[in-house]
Amino acid sequence: MLALFAAGCGDDGDGSGPGSKLDDPGPVHVHGLGVNPKDGALFIATHTGLFRAAKGEQESKRVADRYQDTMGFTVAGPDRFLGSGHPDFQKDADLPPLLGLILSTDAGQTWRPISLLGEADFHVLEGIGRRVYGFDSSNERLMVSLDGGGRWSERTAPEPLISLAFEPNDPKRIIGAGENRLYASSDEGRHWRSLEGEPGLIAWPTKEQLYLVRGDGRALFSGNSGARWTRVGDVGGQPAAFEAEGSRDLYVALHDGTVKRSVDGGRSWTVRSKP
Repeated sequence: MLALFAAGCGDDGDGSGPGSKLDDPGPVHVHGLGVNPKDGALFIATHTGLFRAAKGEQESKRVADRYQDTMGFTVAGPDRFLGSGHPDFQKDADLPPLLGLILSTDAGQTWRPISLLGEADFHVLEGIGRRVYGFDSSNERLMVSLDGGGRWSERTAPEPLISLAFEPNDPKRIIGAGENRLYASSDEGRHWRSLEGEPGLIAWPTKEQLYLVRGDGRALFSGNSGARWTRVGDVGGQPAAFEAEGSRDLYVALHDGTVKRSVDGGRSWTVRSKP
């Protein structure tokens, strides 16, 4: 299961990795998705940079001519993004390989380090207000911050996480997906219990609406915090990233770089962006 969701990390060694500008590879290995509340544009975080598809347009364009490998990514507000990953080595040769938590306040045009520079590589990153959750894949640890990422507390995850979501009305309640199972915590990851069902990529836009996309593309819905799941549709491929922007407005990236959108809670999907 984990192999279906895992994406490349670092330079591939073939000239198409982060920082290579000889032949623009376009978006490769999508790691995260988000919609900018300021203008409705879709942002696609990838192994080869951050891309933007304007509202109403399918074509995505590279942001700021940067090739930063943005592994973790979440939209925290209008033009305000949090990220993690590896630097564009042609633009940021002085930075260490692990970026820790980074922040952009201009829709990805520029980034600055917030914390854990050189110490963490968040492959899973979610936040609301000043609360940030991140799973650091370099050390296999779950990190929690209550001040926007300046200071962190470490938690023990039940296994390495491929996805995490929190209940927006009570963000202490989180659900994590590992390689083998789904897990729930009601105290910011201090204690965990197993949930029934196969793991997958998770989105939790409202208290009553929890969504999951499995490795085979099946989209599921739960109205009781993951206790029971109902299949609602199929995304038509293996998912690489998954995000909800409303109670029924869902986005999924496939491994070929296509991003699809559902406006009916996962029942039907149309192409939002093509690589």
